[in-house]
Amino acid sequence: MTLLIMLLLTVYAYSKLQDEISITNTVPQKQFSYEHRGDDIKIKVETKDELSDKIFMLQDKIRQLERLDRKPFPEVQFLSYTNRKRILVTGGAGFVGSHLVDQLMLQGHEVTVADNFFTGRRRNVEHWIGHENFELLNHDIINPLHIEVDEIYHLASPASPPNYMYNPIKTIKTNTLGTINMLGLAKRVKAKLLLASTSEVYGDPEVHPQPETYWGHVNPIGPRACYDEGKRVAETMCYAYHKQGGVDIRVARIFNTFGPRMHMNDGRVVSNFILQALQNQPITVYGDGSQTRSFQYVSDLVDGLMALMASNYTQPVNLGNPDEYTINQRKPDISVAMKILKWKPKVPMIAGLNKTIEYFKSELSVRHHSQRNIWEPEKHSA
Repeated sequence: MTLLIMLLLTVYAYSKLQDEISITNTVPQKQFSYEHRGDDIKIKVETKDELSDKIFMLQDKIRQLERLDRKPFPEVQFLSYTNRKRILVTGGAGFVGSHLVDQLMLQGHEVTVADNFFTGRRRNVEHWIGHENFELLNHDIINPLHIEVDEIYHLASPASPPNYMYNPIKTIKTNTLGTINMLGLAKRVKAKLLLASTSEVYGDPEVHPQPETYWGHVNPIGPRACYDEGKRVAETMCYAYHKQGGVDIRVARIFNTFGPRMHMNDGRVVSNFILQALQNQPITVYGDGSQTRSFQYVSDLVDGLMALMASNYTQPVNLGNPDEYTINQRKPDISVAMKILKWKPKVPMIAGLNKTIEYFKSELSVRHHSQRNIWEPEKHSA
């Protein structure tokens, strides 16, 4: 602003004196200019050429400041209007949602994120704020949303036990009312909708590994029921809208996923182990340690979600890593995803862990708001 004030005052003085001073060819033209230092303004006389040079320098400095202020964005692919889609991602500022947004943006689509920031964080998508293809809405999907879209990735819901058990009624509302609102939007604008369901629909499984045809073993009144049964109802509503209203739906049953942008205190195995190890705390193992779990890196999940959306398959699909590690028996049967989507996890466990540990280390080192732990988007290989 100081530079701008100096420039405006100088130009004003120049124009006023042009009207009042008679100028000859033999005498150098003189002008008043303003010199601004702190709270003092000094007036000095300069020739016309000196004044012109200074104006030019000030204009150049302003242009430099404008360039510095302009935010650089990750490079995105250009898509013509015939190929560019308008895509809504509910919960798009969350862990999985923000990684999905990255890939959709990098591909050149127009992306709208709707998030109430209950578990999502603005900084997960702040590298896109201001881009012409991106819009961020602070919106709770238990309330209707009226926009025009071609595809909807419905990811909104707290997904870790501490978060969804913190407010079980809110969790149920998000997965029932929120899903009805998104299905209603999809029906109105004829958009395709993908529901991010969960392996929790299988409950405490009696079948191992779990195929999509397994109906599950769920306690409808247990502490996790708000999430388990919420997602089961959400799936039911998807197929009711599909059969009765002709809504084009996709259902992904997501197994354990980890990676950068996870909440460090989300209570899940990977984040607990990494956080405790980095802080030199004892590692907590529940039970006798003989339980097993499977883990997939977040980029593999995002690739699976996008492949499912692009397919013509409307039945539920497991998306997870079939490799097990000793911890409770839940393991996906991914034969449908391999056959229909040509999809399987590609990122080795150790590679994904190294990236997650790097992110957690950076998160723990932050001591001031000006220190930003930003995980830049990585373009996935085909």
